Amino acid sequence: MNETRRRLIVGTLKLVDVGLITLSFSLASVWMIYAGRSISIERLLAVRVKLSDCVIFALALLASHAMFVLCGIYESRRLSTKFAEVIDVLKAVTLATFSLALVAALFRVKLMTPGFFLLFFVTCFVTVASSRLLLRFTLARIRRRGHNLHHILILGTNSRAVDFARRIAASPERGYRLLGFVDDTWPRMDEFKATGFKLACDNAGVAEFLRRNVVDEVAIFLPLRSFYEHAAQMAALCEQHGIIIRFDSDIFDLKIARSQADVFDGDAQITARSGGFGGWPFVLKRTIDLVVSFSLLVLLSPLLLAVALLISLSSPGPILFGQERVGLNKRKFKIYKFRTMIPNAERIQEELVHLNEMQGPVFKIKNDPRVTPIGKVLRKTSIDELPQLFNVLKGDMSLVGPRAMSVRDYQLFNEDWQRRRFSVPPGITCLWQVNGRNLIPFEQWMELDMQYIDKWSLWLDLKILARTIPAVLRGSGAA
Repeated sequence: MNETRRRLIVGTLKLVDVGLITLSFSLASVWMIYAGRSISIERLLAVRVKLSDCVIFALALLASHAMFVLCGIYESRRLSTKFAEVIDVLKAVTLATFSLALVAALFRVKLMTPGFFLLFFVTCFVTVASSRLLLRFTLARIRRRGHNLHHILILGTNSRAVDFARRIAASPERGYRLLGFVDDTWPRMDEFKATGFKLACDNAGVAEFLRRNVVDEVAIFLPLRSFYEHAAQMAALCEQHGIIIRFDSDIFDLKIARSQADVFDGDAQITARSGGFGGWPFVLKRTIDLVVSFSLLVLLSPLLLAVALLISLSSPGPILFGQERVGLNKRKFKIYKFRTMIPNAERIQEELVHLNEMQGPVFKIKNDPRVTPIGKVLRKTSIDELPQLFNVLKGDMSLVGPRAMSVRDYQLFNEDWQRRRFSVPPGITCLWQVNGRNLIPFEQWMELDMQYIDKWSLWLDLKILARTIPAVLRGSGAA
C-alpha cells in the first residue's frame, strides 16, 4: 500500500471514529435526558443547545480523539491479530471515557452521571470495535484475491527467520507475499532447505535482486555478533531504495523480557522489559491507587484516630512506626505503620534471631515478645497496616504489589532472580498476603511475586483486593 493511500485510509478512519464517538455521546445524552425527565421525543428535539454546551462537547471530543491517537489504533495493523486490535480499542475507549469524566468534573456537567459513562463506554466500544473488525474482514478478502499485497524478503536462514516466515505463511489475510530468503551456504543450510522455503539469492546478489524485483520490506534476521557489518550494509542499501527495514528485537535471546518499540528524542529504540508496568494500564493503576487510598483515609479516619488514642494510652512511645524499606528499583522510602511493639524493638532484634520461624532473609516470630497487647490485636486484624495508605497516596507504594522489604532483609537476598520483585512498586497486599502470608516458605513467596509481575493486569489487582478482605478477616498467617 503506497503512502498516499495509507494516509487516505487513516484519515477516513479518524473521521469515522469521530462520528462514532459523537454518536455514542449523543445516544448516552439522549437516554439520560429521556429516562431522567420522562419527556417526549418532540420536546427533547426542541431543547435549545447553549454555546457553552458546544464548547464542552468539543473539548470532550478532542480529548477522546487524543486518547485514540495515544493508544496507537491508527498505526498499521497488518501483522497484529484481531484480538490484539480489539484490546487496543478497549484501551482507547476506556481512556476516552476517563477523559470525558475529567471534562465533566472540571465543568460540573450534571448530565454526565455514572450511567452516562457506562452507556457511552459500551456504545463506543461496540461500534468502534465492530468498525475495525469489518475493516479487517474487507482487507482480508481483498488480500486473499491478490490485491494490496506487501512483498517481503528475509535476510538469514536461521530458526528465528524460518519461524517468522511460517507465521506469515499461516496468515494470508495479512497480505504478505514472501519473496524468499537471502543467505550464503553455512553448516545448517540443509535444515533450511528441508523447510520447503526457497532461497531468493545469496548475500552478494541482494543489490541486484532489489533492483529487479518489487520489494516493499526486508526483514533482517542475521546474527548480530558475527554479521553486524553485513547487516549494516544491507540496511544502508534498503535505505537507499526507500524500502522498509524490519529488525528482530530478540537479538539477545532473552527468556522473560518483553520487547517493545520506543522513541527517544526522535530516535527509534527497542526496550526489553522483564518487570515493571508501563503504558495506560499503569496510569489507570495509579489513578485507582489515588482514588481508593484517599477515599479509605477519609472513611476510616474515625478508626485511625481511635487506634492512635489506644496506642498512646496503652504503652509509651510514638503512635506510628516508621522504617526504611526498599521500593521501586531499590529506591529507599520510609514506610508507616501503627506501632505494635515496644519502643526499642529494632535494637533487640539481633538477640532474638535464634527464634526466627521463617526461612530465608525474613525475620518473623509468631509469639514475638516485643509485641504489645494492643499490638497483637492490630496485627491479627491487619489494622496496623492502614497508615500505609499514606505511602500509597504519596506514590512510594501501590495498593497491590510485592510486600515492601526492610533494608536488612534485602541485604540478605542471595539470588538475583529474587530481586526482580523490586522492578514494580511494593504494595499493601499481594498474592503472598491472600495465600497464607507467614505460613508460606520464602522461596514460594518469591515465586508468587514473580507470578504477579509476569501475569499482572488490572483484573488481577482487583481479584487480589477482593480476596484480601476475607484473608484479613480469617487472620490466616498473620503474626
